[in-house]
Amino acid sequence: MPNVANEDYLPKGFNHFLITSLQVNKTSAQQYIIAANNMQLSLLRYLILNNLADGLDVATKASIEYGLALLDLNAVDLSKLPLHLLNEKLIRKHNTLPLFSRGNTLFIALSDPTDQTALDEIKFHSQYHPEVILVEDHKLARAIDICIDASDTENLTLFERAHSNLETPLSHENNSDDTDINDTPIVSFVNKALADAIKKNASDIHLEPYEKIFRIRFRTDGMLYLYAKPPLSIANRIISRIKVMAKLNISEHRIPQDGHIKITLNKNKSVDFRVNSCPTLFGEKVVLRILDPNKAEIGIEKLGFEPEQEKLFLEAINKPYGMVLVTGPTGSGKTVTLYTALNLLNRIERNICTVEDPVEITVDGINQVNVNLKTGLTFASALRAFLRQDPDVIMVGEIRDFETADIAVKAAQTGHLVLSTLHTNDAPQTLNRLLQMGIEPYNIASAIVLIMAQRLARCLCPLCKKIVNLPEATLLDFGFSKAELKDLILFGPVGCDHCKSGYKGRIGIFQIMPLSDTMRTLILDNGNAEQIAALADLEEINTLRASGLKKVRLGITSLEEIDRITKEKQ
Repeated sequence: MPNVANEDYLPKGFNHFLITSLQVNKTSAQQYIIAANNMQLSLLRYLILNNLADGLDVATKASIEYGLALLDLNAVDLSKLPLHLLNEKLIRKHNTLPLFSRGNTLFIALSDPTDQTALDEIKFHSQYHPEVILVEDHKLARAIDICIDASDTENLTLFERAHSNLETPLSHENNSDDTDINDTPIVSFVNKALADAIKKNASDIHLEPYEKIFRIRFRTDGMLYLYAKPPLSIANRIISRIKVMAKLNISEHRIPQDGHIKITLNKNKSVDFRVNSCPTLFGEKVVLRILDPNKAEIGIEKLGFEPEQEKLFLEAINKPYGMVLVTGPTGSGKTVTLYTALNLLNRIERNICTVEDPVEITVDGINQVNVNLKTGLTFASALRAFLRQDPDVIMVGEIRDFETADIAVKAAQTGHLVLSTLHTNDAPQTLNRLLQMGIEPYNIASAIVLIMAQRLARCLCPLCKKIVNLPEATLLDFGFSKAELKDLILFGPVGCDHCKSGYKGRIGIFQIMPLSDTMRTLILDNGNAEQIAALADLEEINTLRASGLKKVRLGITSLEEIDRITKEKQ
């Protein structure tokens, strides 16, 4: 293969060295870079996981190139590392570990010796001068997981101790099922369930009583999995314990209740649980939503946008006024997308306000309001208040009715950037939904800048995914062209200790539809969803399925997964 060291498209620094030393041709290099970005991996990690590079060989060459010492992390006692000198966020963000300190110098393990951002941030936060010791990337990733897991286990143990002595509020009714909710077995079981949910990166915990069984399920990467089936005889005690922690009324079993649990693991990390109880035929079902504030800080490059999609989205949110709508079903990542945008816009010179039901991610510098129907604080009333407080950017958690939609549209027309969500299947249908709500076509055409539909697809585990062969007719039916079948390589799930059923993590797939002049004209002419979809096709706006197939081509996810999340005709 030709050497590509002088190609202008290559990112400078370590990636430039990496592609050059491996002598990868331009086309392959570009594909690897895009695939790595889509999988939220460094280029080096992607190449190693896909057996395109050898970790030790790369580290050895880099050691010679940059004149740095090379360390084998297998020979290091990880329990002796001074982890207290760097917080978990920095360790994860920059893939580094503190090794030891000498005077005001902190020696850190890195696999990318040119990561100046890491060095600058470590110097700022630790007040030490960082010195790099080169290590193999895959060994560093494993060592970080071991160290963080050990730290989390210690923190969760502290959490158990801190919450084991919660006192039961006095009940106005005698209920024999609730008398022992603070006994040690119940406390320990509940604490372990919450701790396991955190460690397994679950998004929800479901506690479900039935006539003959009681089960607890975790939702991980969008799918529900059985966690435990405790004896039915202790179901009420477990549920009551959760209600105590969430400060709910344990004597009330007839109506739904909402509560909140906050777990502080350390000074840098806390986890929130939003708790809802609902009476069912055989007892109260309780669902806990795990709220991770770090999700809002993942960075736009990790959402899963194609380069052109990211460009369109950034152009839209950087306009001084207009409306950007994100659509999709519950659990499709709309809130994370909007908060990623808000973080990019969150500057001292901007006044940003949000109204949500409820606020799931708290961010310093953004004025956030919870809807409270009991006090009359609705989306519409909060929006009216915002408009009297000199806003630059307004985020509405969801547009549900004409009043909210009308105020939001008018705000977008009068010098404000408005971000919001709707529940529709794709971008063209969103325009019809607004028309059905009663918004006039000329207001829609003048206010909306961009509409984006999204879904979350599970990523194949890079450690165990396998090549799969499918019939040509099946591939053509899915939308692949006959020309690309010759070189098409598809992967499917296997399952290993590192993942869940062959999948690990999720990535967004998007349909991004900016409103062109032609489309605005069609809206003014009362065009329906089918006509708008046909025009979008003419303007080469990808459907959700077409965007998903790009992730399949790159080996990020499987054809079955894209079929699952885009079942309806797009």
